[in-house]
Amino acid sequence: MTSQAPNSASLRELAEQRLLPAHQIMDQDTLTWIIQRRPTLGAAPALPHQPLLLMPEVAWFADPLLTDSIHGIRHGARVCVLASILAQEHGLSRDDTAALCTAAAVHDCRRHDDRDDREHGKRAADWFTRNSSTVTAAFGHPVPDRSAAWAATAIGLHNIPYSAFTLAEARAYQQDPLLVDLLKAADCLDRYRLPLQRWWPDPSHLRIAIPGWLPPIAFDLMAGSEQARLDGATHHEALTHALHTLSNGR
Repeated sequence: MTSQAPNSASLRELAEQRLLPAHQIMDQDTLTWIIQRRPTLGAAPALPHQPLLLMPEVAWFADPLLTDSIHGIRHGARVCVLASILAQEHGLSRDDTAALCTAAAVHDCRRHDDRDDREHGKRAADWFTRNSSTVTAAFGHPVPDRSAAWAATAIGLHNIPYSAFTLAEARAYQQDPLLVDLLKAADCLDRYRLPLQRWWPDPSHLRIAIPGWLPPIAFDLMAGSEQARLDGATHHEALTHALHTLSNGR
C-alpha cells in the first residue's frame, strides 16, 4: 500500500511549484484532483475484447524505487493493455501483438528517475535486446527474433518526438513504423496519471488516429488501478480490479 506522509506536499502541489522529486509516487490528494478533472470524454464503454496484461518484474527496473512510481509497474502494465487494444483495432498478427505488448510493458523499466531522463528509451532498448528471451519467457508470450528486434526499436524511439528523429532513428522507424506509432499512442494515453493537465494526452503528437471510445477507457483504467493501489492492492490486483470494472461496463 502506498500512502502520503502527514503534512507532505502532493505531487500536484510539487508540480505546480516545479519541485517534483526524482521519485514520484501517486498520492490520494493528487489522484482525487485528477479524477475531479476528468475530461468530458463520456462514459467508458465495456472493453471491446479481453486485452493482454503483462506485468513487468521488479528485478527488471534500473532503480527499485521506481517500481511503484508514475513510470513503474502499473504504468507499464496499463500501456500494455492499451497497446493490446490498439493492436486489435489495427489487425496486428499474434506475433506483432506480442512484440508490441512486450515493448509496452518494459518501455520505462530502465529509467534512472521520474524526470525527463532523455536516454531511458535507448537504455531500455539495449537492455531488452540483451534480455529479450528472459523477458518473453517470463511473460509466457514468445516473440520471434525479428519481432523482438522491432520491439527493441520501438522501445528506443518511444520517448523521442518524431520531429527530433536523427537520420539513423528515422531509418530505424521505417523498418516497422506502425509498431512505433502504436507504442507511442498507448504510452500517450496513460498520461492522465500526470499531475498537471497540460501534460495529459495530446493526440496531435501522434501519427495514428485514436478511437473516440479509447480515452475514457484509458482514464478509468488509470484512475481505477491507482485508487486500488492506494487502497492497499498489489500491482496485479490493482490492474485486474480496474480491468474487471471496465470489462463489465459502468
